[in-house]
Amino acid sequence: MSDIIISSDSTCDLSKDLLDKYQIAIMPLSVMLGTESFKDGVDIVPQNIFDYFDKTGNLPKTAAPSVSEYQEFFKQFVEQGKTVVHINISSKASGSYGFAAAAAKEFEGKVYVVDSHALSTGQGLLVMKACDLREQGKNGEEICNTLLSLRGKVNTSFIPDTLLYLYKGGRCSTLSYYGSKVLSIHPMIDMKDGQLYPKKKYIGKMSRCLKNYINDLVEEYPLYDKTRCFITHSSADQELVDQAKSAVKELFHFDEIIETVAGSIITSHCGKNTIGVLFISE
Repeated sequence: MSDIIISSDSTCDLSKDLLDKYQIAIMPLSVMLGTESFKDGVDIVPQNIFDYFDKTGNLPKTAAPSVSEYQEFFKQFVEQGKTVVHINISSKASGSYGFAAAAAKEFEGKVYVVDSHALSTGQGLLVMKACDLREQGKNGEEICNTLLSLRGKVNTSFIPDTLLYLYKGGRCSTLSYYGSKVLSIHPMIDMKDGQLYPKKKYIGKMSRCLKNYINDLVEEYPLYDKTRCFITHSSADQELVDQAKSAVKELFHFDEIIETVAGSIITSHCGKNTIGVLFISE
């Protein structure tokens, strides 16, 4: 058994099957529905988010684990003689990285903390790459350095069905939100240097926009890591998910195409029917 523990925030949106198969430890972020607090991926599911928003018109609040919570999380592994490589959601999207990095100082080189500069399965791609490197016998420092060299090559992009959640969360202007409703605009939201920004606008039904989005990815990324690709969505219509899978199989050549459903933290910010195709470019 390896002496390397790969761990991540719950925002990596990897399924339980993947977490179990690759023995990935998860630190959950918190979701607050009014006065009640829940742990992402533990005692709350995305449908709770939709129900709460429909009932109150308010988005949930989210919170990162504290420094002491990260210390307790890392301590359990270090006391077993393990070295931890922990991959955080982008530091520009959450305070998680800063708290985890502060906690790691207690363990004198036994805990490596990586700012993924991504979220959802963009972050998850780096988690899975860390597992690949562990399997190859790499040590904690080597895994950390490789992830830092790769994080700028991760395509973390998606298209939302509605900008309502982004608007309510202050990540979209009033003009953009109402313009998108009137003109049926579905922007491609991308990450650059760890921060979300609108990259391109598509007009029309989601099915048409999804097709154009995937075609644009093919054109932009002719060279890519063929190991795996994630098709990640926030409880999207199965017809859209199947369309994305079919297009990716036809236009790309990944060894593995994995469907995942976004957890409660990511869902809180993007809303239902958001879908993305995420992979590592070369």
